[in-house]
Amino acid sequence: MTAAGSVSTDPRCRADGLGWVSRALFDDDRIALRVGGGPPAGYAVAARYAVVPSVDRARFLLPLGAPRVTAAALLAYNALRPVTVRPIRAALGVAARAGVVELAPFPVLTVAVAVGLDPAEVLLADRLAVLLGGGVRYAACGVRPPDPNHKPTLQLFDAAGRPRGYAKIGWNPATRILVAQEAAALRALTAVAGVAGHPRVPRLLAETTLGRRAVTVVEPLPATVRRVPAGAAADPTAVLAVARRHRPPGEPRPLAGSSFLARLTAEARRAAATVAGGARAVRAVAALARRHGDGTVEFGHWHGDWVPWNLGRHGGNLIAWDWEHSGPDVPVGFDLVHDAFHRALVGRGEPVASAVDRMTAGLARHGTRLGLDRRRQRLVVDAYLMELWLRTWRLAEAGAGWNRRLHPALLDVVEHRLGD
Repeated sequence: MTAAGSVSTDPRCRADGLGWVSRALFDDDRIALRVGGGPPAGYAVAARYAVVPSVDRARFLLPLGAPRVTAAALLAYNALRPVTVRPIRAALGVAARAGVVELAPFPVLTVAVAVGLDPAEVLLADRLAVLLGGGVRYAACGVRPPDPNHKPTLQLFDAAGRPRGYAKIGWNPATRILVAQEAAALRALTAVAGVAGHPRVPRLLAETTLGRRAVTVVEPLPATVRRVPAGAAADPTAVLAVARRHRPPGEPRPLAGSSFLARLTAEARRAAATVAGGARAVRAVAALARRHGDGTVEFGHWHGDWVPWNLGRHGGNLIAWDWEHSGPDVPVGFDLVHDAFHRALVGRGEPVASAVDRMTAGLARHGTRLGLDRRRQRLVVDAYLMELWLRTWRLAEAGAGWNRRLHPALLDVVEHRLGD
């Protein structure tokens, strides 16, 4: 552990979560970072953060100098956190409000820039404060283990501790793509704001680039939003609203000749040129076309990551966030099967084959409400599994690495299903 007052160190050289987050937030050689100790000669302090609870076990970077803001960074949206996390954040938040965090012996991260340099040129929080009209005064960030698919998120607050926005940071090729895709999705969704039946969507407040980073800022969620329980029933009505975007139901069209199948085919061929498993993907897409080519299905939009932990309720209305995988022209029902699959895979830790059984059963329960008979349900499941493997490949190709829970298990399941 490196305590406040010890020899100064730059956390960007670390291989752990603190190092990863520090590099993502402060990716500029003109920024001086010190854990313990003041800024080097010729530099002026721009911000100070408590590293909680320690350098080696860092979980939060909390802004110092404003107890109300420090408390807000811990208490805001605590109801959306996992049950095991809420008591810890609540206790720390109460302590922060009383000024205890300022007095506690937490290591202090000092952020400094060269004297005469405008902090907005190099510091994300300062750049975003300018973009949002100057009301932002402080930023906080959670710390998690390094992951090439994860994106640090800055909580932005004004001096009174009111949330002003949430900034998602794309710091490598994979995450920059996702951040840009979410911004595009949120811009498109402004057309459905307030439409009856469609989930409420956070507004896009700003987007920018700084150095090698792409940043999307969305409005804060309502203060009293509550997460959708993990065991809550699926909501086919909301899935249809997302798919149709206040348009009438679309006429079912054949899979053969669809732009969806053309995209899968093209992506599988690109995968074959880059990874060994890509040749299997080409064969699997061809088998999908043979088995379901003459089958018809309605096509529409999807959220792309429709799961309970990306959904909440406020005032009786559903709210959906994290639209970075959203897209058009997929078989209607993809969000419903994605939900069932990931509840099993992520929520309950089940293997891919078991998760596929869960989503098949879930679609059988709700399929008729989506206009899906048994044949169309089979088409939706098979097409989704192929879509999910190609997403896994896209992320790996962009530098995020393979999700070993999904590859090659997804291809194994697809080949078995399409070979039946």
